[in-house]
Amino acid sequence: MTRPPVEAIALELTSRAEAHPDDSLLQFGSLLSAYQYLPLYRLFRKYVPEGARVLDWGTGNGHFSYYLQRSGYRASGYSLLDGSFLRWLPEHEYPFLRGDEREPVLLPYADSSFDAVASVGVLEHVRETGGSEAGSLAEIARVLRPGGVFACYHFPNRSSWIDWAARKVPGKHHHEFRFTRSDIESLTAGAGLRLLEAGRYGLLPRNFGYRLPRGLRRSRALADAWDGLDSLLTVPLSAVCQNYYFVALKADPATSSGGRIDRNAVKSSTS
Repeated sequence: MTRPPVEAIALELTSRAEAHPDDSLLQFGSLLSAYQYLPLYRLFRKYVPEGARVLDWGTGNGHFSYYLQRSGYRASGYSLLDGSFLRWLPEHEYPFLRGDEREPVLLPYADSSFDAVASVGVLEHVRETGGSEAGSLAEIARVLRPGGVFACYHFPNRSSWIDWAARKVPGKHHHEFRFTRSDIESLTAGAGLRLLEAGRYGLLPRNFGYRLPRGLRRSRALADAWDGLDSLLTVPLSAVCQNYYFVALKADPATSSGGRIDRNAVKSSTS
């Protein structure tokens, strides 16, 4: 299967959100909003080879599992929420497990079950359900095979200007827990993971895009222009961007893959 461009996947999810509002794909109410995930899509393809077994940890509305399947990964899902999105995933081969809210940390998987684990806007919420970031990362490290990677996206920056402004508005959504680069380094090291890459992104707000006229909601030119402006302003203003991303490796002493999953190992596991 030829992988579609990441922009095409974002457009597919935007079209799905428009045609099926009951799916609650709120992040895909416009291309401008959907494009916030393009860096994640590219990052995942950089570190995780096609065919890898990937856990979408905290699947939410299923949008990242959709990306994983369209990109040729063997996706599984785990969530404390239901799996109502299962009906519209492109591939039917999708093991999904719903967690027990009474046990928010332990994962129902054997050691070394996955080549990669993804957290997309999830790790920062674990304390709200009675868990901890350190406990969850330890479990994630356990279910990763040696040489596997953990990719975390939408991890709130403690100095985010958007979150600061949201906290000033009664009833406006904001993150209760926010983090620094030092927090990321401590959390990954504590779980026995080696931090490969981390950075801040997202200076400009995007989720207002669903309020735009339909033509602008679907405008790739607008989304590209917004991305360009965001990237330009992020250089001098990185400290107040909305989020962190980071990628961490579960070390495998037997390999020297340079921080990426060994592609030959993945091929062997799929044959």
